[in-house]
Amino acid sequence: MTTEPAPSRAEREAYASRVRGSLLGGAIGDALGAPVEFWRLDEIRRRCGEGGVTTYVTETVSGREVVGRITDDTQMTLFTLEGMIRASVRADRGLGFTLGVVHHAYDRWLDTQQLSGPDGTRNGWLIDESWLYSRRAPGNTCLTALEAAREGERRMPHFGNSAHNESKGCGGVMRSAPFGLVPPWSNFANPEWQYDAAAEAAGFTHGHPTGKSASGALALVIRLLVHGMSLAAAAEGTLRFLRSREGTTETALAIEHAVDAARRQPVDARTVEQLGAGWVAEEALAIAIYAALAIPEEERVADALALAVSHSGDSDSTGAICGNILGALHGETALPPELAFEVEGRGTLLTLADDFIYEFTAAGRLHGDYGPDTRWCERYPGG
Repeated sequence: MTTEPAPSRAEREAYASRVRGSLLGGAIGDALGAPVEFWRLDEIRRRCGEGGVTTYVTETVSGREVVGRITDDTQMTLFTLEGMIRASVRADRGLGFTLGVVHHAYDRWLDTQQLSGPDGTRNGWLIDESWLYSRRAPGNTCLTALEAAREGERRMPHFGNSAHNESKGCGGVMRSAPFGLVPPWSNFANPEWQYDAAAEAAGFTHGHPTGKSASGALALVIRLLVHGMSLAAAAEGTLRFLRSREGTTETALAIEHAVDAARRQPVDARTVEQLGAGWVAEEALAIAIYAALAIPEEERVADALALAVSHSGDSDSTGAICGNILGALHGETALPPELAFEVEGRGTLLTLADDFIYEFTAAGRLHGDYGPDTRWCERYPGG
């Protein structure tokens, strides 16, 4: 799975920190924004202070007060990771990296939204994580598209095909960061493949070209950060790529507006709201990029996340995407510990992050030249 020259130990450690940081940062941003998703900005400021959402807002669930709950954004990101690992296992058997395997992973996520708990009919370990069986305001587009794919699969092979809708909601882009997280020395670390794979996977539920292009654009931004670029350079590199592709105009304009706002506009929630509400893909991406650019200091990640979620829109998705970006930019150790330690599902997420790193950096030791590791392939069946 890797090519020469081999990365140094420092490079491997920096890469692992960015992967763990991006995924954990996304979960933190998701959980920070989730309780205020349907609040107006004036209500956020009245209840949380002029600085916006700087700490987890307490929610009451089944009569119990809880904090740090993630949403479908993080749930689907977890299944994207699992699907990519399983597709890589399959590829090492000579079957190719088939994105339909990621579609199958989203079908397993659908089970978590429809069943009360694991029923023993699915393979792999993630589907047996009982805490995932909880509806967290999943997008109707994701649900209906996956239900349609499941019904279509009963008649003819359907997984791997694009959804038959024109939605450009943010439900595709908010789960696309993993496609940017493959290691720089991997055979998959190709901008064309990473963009196309993220766009195609988003298309499993969101059929509009902008929904796909914004998802591919996030993967490219993450890719360039993993390669060590600054966020400003990553945004510009992504724009150059988008200008060479058809169907990317809305996404490119949204990123341009975000970059310009970070340069010229006040660092304020009102500037965020000029970029949109985040319900559609390109707006969610633009808000996340703006917040990360506007507050670039490593020691101010919490402030950047607060900026990303404190607005009258889709706060959990803009927070999740911004967290993905900030974690990939600064690495795991820059994440605010006062938020990281109690985000829901942290153990599951970091275990999956490490397994993603193992698969994409050391697959040969797991199921390659050393022979297939039955336990690894039971953990991640190639399908």
